[in-house]
Amino acid sequence: MSNFALELASSIRSIPDYPKPGIIFRDITTLLGNPRAFRRAVDELVQPYAGLKIDKIAGMEARGFILGGAVAHQLSAGFVPIRKKGKLPHETVSVAYSLEYGVDEMEMHIDAVEPGQKVILVDDLIATGGTAVGAVQLLRKIGADVISACFVIDLPDLGGRKKLEDLGVEVRTLVEFSGH
Repeated sequence: MSNFALELASSIRSIPDYPKPGIIFRDITTLLGNPRAFRRAVDELVQPYAGLKIDKIAGMEARGFILGGAVAHQLSAGFVPIRKKGKLPHETVSVAYSLEYGVDEMEMHIDAVEPGQKVILVDDLIATGGTAVGAVQLLRKIGADVISACFVIDLPDLGGRKKLEDLGVEVRTLVEFSGH
């Protein structure tokens, strides 16, 4: 692990047995509360796309809103919130996606992205990939060109990164944690 990745990992709190026994919850609120770590994480998420024409950053509820908003600001791009069904006030488009124990739905405003616009998906963590795959499908459903998906944390043992790559989406992550 690079010095940056070690520094970043040390700013993320690990909570054992949450939300259930055997799971280690990776809590980025400590990273968000550390000005240096937060700034560095956003800078690292932005760096590969600096100077490119990115139209929108799509962030998944809720930590993706925080990170995605910061990335959108740095790239002078618009921000698109992807929310759980029933949370947006205007006409929406939705998609069902797989959870560990069932199916849920997410949605976005139907006019949030125009066909062909270049979009980067941003969230705090990629685990099994169900939510991120659903978000990519949702964005593509209205014609977005999803050029990348960026996450602070990758849990590679759970296979989410591969699911996105199998959809032809470039995946960028800043730090990996083994185990759940």
